[in-house]
Amino acid sequence: MKITIVGTGYVGLVTGACLAEIGNDVFCVDVDPRKIEILNNGGVPIHEPGLLEMLNRVRAAGRIQFSTDVKASVEHGEIQFIAVGTPPDEDGSADLQYVLAAARNIGKYSNGFKVIVDKSTVPVGTASHVRNVIEEELKARGLESSDKYRFSVVSNPEFLKEGAAVDDFMRPDRIVIGIDDDADGNRAREKMKRLYTPFNRNHERTLYMDVRSAEFTKYAANAMLATRISFMNDLSNLADTVGADIEAVRRGIGSDPRIGYHFLYAGCGYGGSCFPKDVQALVQMARENGHQLRILEAVEAVNDDQKEVLVNKIVKRMGEDLRGRTFALWGLAFKPQTDDMREASSRRIAAALLARGATVRAYDPVSMQEAERVIALDLADRPEDMKRLHFVQTQKEALTGADALVIVTEWKEFKSPDFGHLKSELKMPVIFDGRNLYEPEAMAELGIDYYAIGRPHVELDSNRN
Repeated sequence: MKITIVGTGYVGLVTGACLAEIGNDVFCVDVDPRKIEILNNGGVPIHEPGLLEMLNRVRAAGRIQFSTDVKASVEHGEIQFIAVGTPPDEDGSADLQYVLAAARNIGKYSNGFKVIVDKSTVPVGTASHVRNVIEEELKARGLESSDKYRFSVVSNPEFLKEGAAVDDFMRPDRIVIGIDDDADGNRAREKMKRLYTPFNRNHERTLYMDVRSAEFTKYAANAMLATRISFMNDLSNLADTVGADIEAVRRGIGSDPRIGYHFLYAGCGYGGSCFPKDVQALVQMARENGHQLRILEAVEAVNDDQKEVLVNKIVKRMGEDLRGRTFALWGLAFKPQTDDMREASSRRIAAALLARGATVRAYDPVSMQEAERVIALDLADRPEDMKRLHFVQTQKEALTGADALVIVTEWKEFKSPDFGHLKSELKMPVIFDGRNLYEPEAMAELGIDYYAIGRPHVELDSNRN
């Protein structure tokens, strides 16, 4: 099938590459010429495991192309995926300007029946706005009553985890399709069924529903996962106070099959492109419709506070004035296997340490370049602080001259470091672990003063060497 993907971000590129991988003819369009140049030169503008290798295969097979030519992209695809960004507006609602711009171009250049697929995460009712914009453009061309130029707007939300997006697309646990129950919707349904048939070979994964329910499903899914994270983070702070171990609690409740273990890990707050934005958008959507989502308002507040918990532990242990102190910072991206720095906890933590006069030596296996860019923007009005932030090339180099280690992202290479080397390099030595990678008792045995999230602090034996 001939497919057009509007937008070459995480969702657009993964969708385009995976659909080309199974044999479709894919046209990816973006208004950013820099991204298109990178893609046409054999690169990829984002870090996503397995994506570059897949793109190389489908490029070599001639099943994918990248361009800024909007007219050609609309004329190419019988199915038009809109996979552009929906950044939060000032009030937290989703900004639909890029979605509606894509829809306007489809109406302006449509050359036949089109299935327009909202792949971007959009508020309930967006499909109606997309439909109206396309109809306006067709009317301006005098084509609003032509059977040839009919179309159907479909909601097909993505459920891709950054760091595992290629796997998630190729082996989905569900495919949600919201579609109108009319003649055009029936035509669209057949095309979408044909498109996704290769992903339903073993068993049917497709869930058909009305458009508004499909739009709502995406927000509800992310809101539920964010709720689980904030729930555990809130409990972890109480565990700190009463002397319980949140890891033991996690195992105790996660063993209940009605609860499960996923997204029950306490830490220093969630980030990324989805959870913060989608929780805010759903809360704002409720307000606009006269409702209050009190649980999600609390989820958002807990997450905001959680990004300060590790800093508070540092201040309690080492004092409010951190001038003359140096901290090794392991992990910058909001999660492993990505270079995404959006809403990353490391940004708040680094800024807070620098504001107290500390020097920070930061390392991340993947996101160094992006981290330097965004943190420079964060600290644009604090040039003196920025001078005390150093990005280094290895995790061991980060330890050099440091008083203590701060762990923010749970990259695999941080899970079993050389503790002997670590202890010899750190002046104190102290670890502040925002991801609970190590066992407190084991750290105490090694003579390391270890502070985690919601886990008991084990006092060091003063007689220990």
